[in-house]
Amino acid sequence: MSKNVIVFTGGGTAGHVTPNIAIMKELDQEKWDIHYVGSHNGIEKELITNLDIPYYAISSGKLRRYVDMENVKDVFRVVKGVGDARRVLKKLKPSLVFSKGGFVTVPVIMAAKSLNIPVFIHESDLTPGLANKIAQRFATKIFTSFDEAAAYFPKEKVQVVGSPIRRELFHGKANNGQSWLRFYDKKPILTIMGGSLGARKINEVVRESLPELQRKFQIVHLCGKGNVDESLVNLPSYRQLEYVNEELPDVLAATDYVITRGGSNAIFEFLALHKPMMIIPLSKAQSRGDQILNAKAFQKKGYCTVLEEEQITKETFLQELELLQKQASEMKRTMREATKTDAISVLVKEINQI
Repeated sequence: MSKNVIVFTGGGTAGHVTPNIAIMKELDQEKWDIHYVGSHNGIEKELITNLDIPYYAISSGKLRRYVDMENVKDVFRVVKGVGDARRVLKKLKPSLVFSKGGFVTVPVIMAAKSLNIPVFIHESDLTPGLANKIAQRFATKIFTSFDEAAAYFPKEKVQVVGSPIRRELFHGKANNGQSWLRFYDKKPILTIMGGSLGARKINEVVRESLPELQRKFQIVHLCGKGNVDESLVNLPSYRQLEYVNEELPDVLAATDYVITRGGSNAIFEFLALHKPMMIIPLSKAQSRGDQILNAKAFQKKGYCTVLEEEQITKETFLQELELLQKQASEMKRTMREATKTDAISVLVKEINQI
């Protein structure tokens, strides 16, 4: 029995890749032949090639929202990318292209449309990114994480499903996480995640607040590559880590409270795991403001507290953390009642129907 070919695409950030990986792991390998199209130098190349999935690099530009001479060059890069993608798709003859967003996906989706290949898009954020705004006209179906996001897409194409959550996160063991962290106290565990590159301001206020934090918590601080403070490595209830990979499910199973950025994939994972969270979204100076909207939507639904990055001081940080503790029980109850947290099952079913 011959397999159906499916091509995934998405890149630029880990948030555009890890949901694709979560879906790929759930597909029946006896039925689907999985391939990936991404950029030459994006993070997606490293993440996908580590999984031994065939990877095809294409030319791609960067979708800027401001006037820049590079925009002119990027038009030609995108056009070349469409040609690159057409050659790949004509060779593979996929039954479906599945896109998770990011600037590299635009040429792939345009190429798929020109070859009459069905295209599925998933939008994680409350408002669509520029890539998905462009790509929606070429899509067969569009799936969103947030109910509010559906309003930005054609009604006949869109379906709210939630965010694809990595299955392995549900199989973590708290005892294993505590042992790996060498945490033997009964104090609750606070996990602080600044994103894959860390966050300077968050890192600074966490370390400034350590005397107060250590009285109440055992702290896991994911501070980003190159951001470990060697002067603090021997503190008994403070673990600095550049990142966590295989051990993440166990660490999260042991975690009582989370401090995180406002990336959609991360906060939906914490929602699914029922982890009370404080969200510190990227500011508009650093992003298009999507994390702020994500955070406010979660706060409105009772899933988190929010601290704007511009408002971070030691005092505001500790005050918001105290509020998080007070609201934690109610947050967990609200999270357990939340719906649409098993997007993978829905997406896999839709893919299999192709």
